Parts: sequence; structure tokens; C-alpha cells
Amino acid sequence: MIPKSKSGYVSIVGKTNAGKSTLLNRILGQKIAITSRKPQTTRHRFLGIKTEKKNQIIFVDTPGFHSGQKRALNRYMNKIASNAMRGVDIVLYVVDGLKWGDDDVARVQSISGETIIILVVNKIDKIEDKNLLLPFIEARSQEGIFGHIIPISALKGLGIEDLLTAICKNLPEGVHLFPEDQVTDISEKFLASEIIREKCINRLGDELPYRISVSIERFSELEKITHIDSAIFVEKQSQKGMLIGKSGSQLKAIGTASRKELEKLLDTKVMLKTWVKVKSGWSDNESLLPSMGYDLDK
Repeated sequence: MIPKSKSGYVSIVGKTNAGKSTLLNRILGQKIAITSRKPQTTRHRFLGIKTEKKNQIIFVDTPGFHSGQKRALNRYMNKIASNAMRGVDIVLYVVDGLKWGDDDVARVQSISGETIIILVVNKIDKIEDKNLLLPFIEARSQEGIFGHIIPISALKGLGIEDLLTAICKNLPEGVHLFPEDQVTDISEKFLASEIIREKCINRLGDELPYRISVSIERFSELEKITHIDSAIFVEKQSQKGMLIGKSGSQLKAIGTASRKELEKLLDTKVMLKTWVKVKSGWSDNESLLPSMGYDLDK
């Protein structure tokens, strides 16, 4: 009997810095989501697509749940993450090691019975006392919420095959929705903006990255060279100075690192120009968010 094809949407959700984007990149075998040790790196909802034989898994990468900061941008990201837990076939709820709280319980209970939930215990390589892992898994099992509980290390690649097996087992039968060679729904232009933002995040202090947004103002190919003009927005003049650095050194380093990675990802020579602009208070102004590339209707 010929096996029937399967296809389904799988949301990757969890708190900030749980390793969701690292997990997606590991599964796909290539980088489509930017990563950082700093929380709140992912801001948008986008798809990562893995097609293997009869199975097509359409992953939905989302911003992490977070509390404390109540700016318009934070509310937007929490809304995106909450909406992504509904209307999908499977939810991967990713936790950072053994970190588990009442807010986690409330979130998974809110969709219990609506969809299959797989608890993904990430960063097991960083758990100092490995004897605590099994009791943690047993405690979560007794809560009766999860279809599977899979310990993994997205960074090291541990447990990924077990996770994919559990996902494929629960995928609904159906035709594939995307071509076999398509890996994501994001454009090269969007990818460029995210790579530049990643380089900014990883080179700056703990607070400034959350006040940065990147807009691509030109993306064109001329004579086998991709020309990219980008604007990096901050909220204050002082932040602009931090981003540019002494004699432009910081901005030059960000531009060089971004260009090198973009050339590798796009497989072409890249001519990248970057400017820093001030748009006062944009991250806490709901009326400005759409102009910065954030879709409030999602």
C-alpha cells in the first residue's frame, strides 16, 4: 500500500530565549531565523518548510512570550505568539531547560484539547544536574497536557530526529501545500533586514537592541551585484551615536559582518549601504508600527 502524503502547520512557541529560532534553523539545515543570546530577537511570524518524502512540515516561527515591558512593540509580539498557538495542527512548546512556571501552565492549558501539544525541553546539554531531567519530564507527563515530551539540544543537534518522528506521527493526511524545494515564505529583502538587525543586536548593549528596527530601502541586482540600501532606525539621537560608534567604527563593523553573511546566504556579491535614522518613540507608538513593517492585523 502506497503511504499517503501528510502536511500540517506546526507552531514553535515559548518564552523569549528558549531557543526557538535555533531549533528551526537546525531542523531546516540552514539559517532563516536570526538568533542571539539576547531575548526578544524574533519579532515577526514567518514559515519554515521541511519536506521529506511523504511528509511536509510547515513550521510557524514566532516571537517569544515575555512580560515586564509593556511597550506597543511588546504587546504586538505577545499577540503574534498567542495567535500562533491556535488554528494549527501541532504546537511545539519550547522551554529553556527545566524552567517551568505558572505562566507556562496557563498558556498550554488555554489550548489543551484544541490541538496536539509537544513539550520540547531544550538546552539539555546545559543542565548541570542531569538527574533532574527525568523527574521534570515525569512531572510534566502527569499534568496530562502533552502528547509527547522530547528532550533536545537545538544547538548540539541532540534529540532532533526524535522530535521530527513525533511530529510526523501526528501530521494530518493531506496534499503538500508548498513546492518540495521551498524552505521559507520570507523574501530575500526581509532576510536582509533581519541579518542587519541581528548584527546590530549582537554588537550592542542589553537595552539598545529593542529600540532598533531595520528597513530595506533598495534591493536590486545590477551586473551580478546585489545592491542593498538599508536604514537602521533608533529612537533617540544618543542611540544613533552609539550605533555609529567612534569615527563610524561600529556601523562599519555591522555593515561588514552583514555583507559577508548576506553574500553567503544569497550566493552573490553584495554592495551594502547603511544609514542610521532617528524616529522618536517608534517602539511605543502603535500608529508608527505599520510604517516600521509590523502588521497589527496578525
